[in-house]
Amino acid sequence: MKIGIYGQFYHKEAALYVQQLLDILDKKKIEVIIEKNFLDLIHEHDSIDKNYRHFSTFEELDTSYDLFFSIGGDGTILKTVTYIRDLSIPIVGINTGRLGFLATIKKQEIQDSIEKILAGKYTLSERSLLQVLIDDKEVFKDINFALNEIVVSRKNTTSMISIATQLNGESLTNYWADGLIVSTPTGSTGYSLSCGGPVITPHTSSLILTPIAPHNLNARPLVIPDDTVITLKVSGREKQHLISLDSRIATLDNETTITLKKAPFTISLINLEGESFLKTLREKLLWGEDKRN
Repeated sequence: MKIGIYGQFYHKEAALYVQQLLDILDKKKIEVIIEKNFLDLIHEHDSIDKNYRHFSTFEELDTSYDLFFSIGGDGTILKTVTYIRDLSIPIVGINTGRLGFLATIKKQEIQDSIEKILAGKYTLSERSLLQVLIDDKEVFKDINFALNEIVVSRKNTTSMISIATQLNGESLTNYWADGLIVSTPTGSTGYSLSCGGPVITPHTSSLILTPIAPHNLNARPLVIPDDTVITLKVSGREKQHLISLDSRIATLDNETTITLKKAPFTISLINLEGESFLKTLREKLLWGEDKRN
């Protein structure tokens, strides 16, 4: 078995759990390949008392990997997706962050969880992505996709922007707002939720349009089929605006035609036996804490 590992950050509280994971995999003689910068971070940390230099490192991935461990929070999983791309490598999230909606494993349960995963006691949750198409193909190059959301928003101004929006070539509306979030079902519990968008179960074939602080007060989040082609064009007092794909951000000139549609591939997240999206909602959003429930 061949397993890849990636983390964005390394902090003192995570050291014990990283060491625990590496020791388990090492003991089982599993081929472990660690992202180069993350391995360097591990060895720079004073609380790591072992040397893991015998593990190989990677800068890019290929289809030879059986599993991929993402160590951190949801932001780390979003970054992990840019390595996985369309390679269909299942992702295991180990939550050493805070909320951790996407992470499979709680850091305190690494031992038992790894044993279950290596024994094949899990299911795969296929997640759809969004991709962006714009005239300037150098903006995001071949990483032009997002697992959570694609957002257009104002830049260098407190003034609103106008976002002319079309669905399958038909005009929907002009959003006068700070921005517009186009979210996947996976991203429905992220930025979109913070701006009043609905929660959608991961395997729903839908996308969400959620305006950010709209001035036209009748503008509300809209759920549409995920085979819809969305066209956006931004105008405003400034000459440029921002576009973000999950955690990656770029500047576009106003009046640039932005086309969004469902990406031609999916991402596989591992779910342990006994875990589910509804259970995650109850735990992370404290649903059911009301004593009347």
